[in-house]
Amino acid sequence: MEKKKEQEKNEHIQEKEQNEMEKKGEKKKATLESLEKKLEEKEKELAECKDKMLRLAAELENFKKRVEKEKVEHMKFALEEFAKELLPFLDNLERAIAVAKDTQDMDKMIEGIELTLSGYLKTLERFGLKTFAAEGKRFDPNYHEALSVEESSDVEDNTVLKELLRGYTLHDRVIRPALVVVSKKNQQGNEKEGGQEKSNA
Repeated sequence: MEKKKEQEKNEHIQEKEQNEMEKKGEKKKATLESLEKKLEEKEKELAECKDKMLRLAAELENFKKRVEKEKVEHMKFALEEFAKELLPFLDNLERAIAVAKDTQDMDKMIEGIELTLSGYLKTLERFGLKTFAAEGKRFDPNYHEALSVEESSDVEDNTVLKELLRGYTLHDRVIRPALVVVSKKNQQGNEKEGGQEKSNA
């Protein structure tokens, strides 16, 4: 009788253990299925991201090609408006040459050329190309290029005495410095002044 009870007890324990093992197995299975589902979702997201990345890369490449093409086109025709603005001045100069061949009135011809030059400079200014004054200014290597040096007792050292060739800026950046003659103090004059000062003293 006792053996039977003990056997039933053991069977009950084994059954309980088996139930627990089954529950654990089911739990593990459910966890595994959940992880597999999440993995599938992540793989799907990754595939979507990869596809999106490839499409963006293709769009970027197309954009770069389009910008490059537009840049080339812009460089070709950027000066079109500028060139159109200059054509009337070329016409005027051609007319001035034609008139010069048929007339002896040099004053009128010079006046016409001066008007043409004035209009030409104003047109250049509208496009950001400007000339700047150099004569009488202090020598600045950013704006001036010294062709020669002349002694002078009338002005300070490194003053621009003469402008031989105009300088130009394009949107405030120097594209051609003015070609100039720069002053240097007259050494003899200084020595004489020094001598007079000494003799007066």
